[in-house]
Amino acid sequence: MSAAVTSAGTAPVTIRAMESSSTAPGGSTRREATRQKLYEAAVTLIAEQGFSATTVDEIAERAGVAKGTVYYNFASKSVLFEELLRHGVGLLAASLREAAEKTARDGGSKVDALDAMVRAGLVFIDRYPAFTQLYVAEMWRTNRAWQSTLMVVRQQAVAVVEDVLREGVEGGEFSDEIDVPLTASALVGMVLVAALDWQSFQPERSLDDVHAALSRLLQGRVSGPGRG
Repeated sequence: MSAAVTSAGTAPVTIRAMESSSTAPGGSTRREATRQKLYEAAVTLIAEQGFSATTVDEIAERAGVAKGTVYYNFASKSVLFEELLRHGVGLLAASLREAAEKTARDGGSKVDALDAMVRAGLVFIDRYPAFTQLYVAEMWRTNRAWQSTLMVVRQQAVAVVEDVLREGVEGGEFSDEIDVPLTASALVGMVLVAALDWQSFQPERSLDDVHAALSRLLQGRVSGPGRG
């Protein structure tokens, strides 16, 4: 299921189904599928017209469920959006972690792991552009009821990068002068902003092209002494 989303001044983007961050057992499968529909409907509508203008009735209609089903799964529209943030950022963190772990299994360096995570982030954003737009926009709003949740889920993604940086510092691959928390935040921010710029203003560029550009920047900024 997909839907075109257009916001003022940007080209249409596509919403793809947001997969589950965990496998639901037995009887939970149907409820998880319903939540998936509601997540997709909410992210599409909010990207189209904003959070305040989007109603529960519209979310239910777009998802193809009764209004009561929305409230059965989520206490309110705000709770739905808060859970959407948790769900989406959870998927991003999982994709970053898997990229780092695969690099380690393959015998790669910590710089290789960061590079793989940059690519994983780009793939995630390419797959879920509307969610990424919402996430970045919400980071600039400090008066939302879910601000504390946003900070928690943001840290989940950043912490994955912090772990790789710390391991690189401890192993001598990165300079011990690196500010790990700030560098991790900068790397995540670099991927988010560069990817949104790519999709909004340079859509003719391929994912490989964008990854190559960020990879060169990464190699020049965090490699420690001794790496060529």
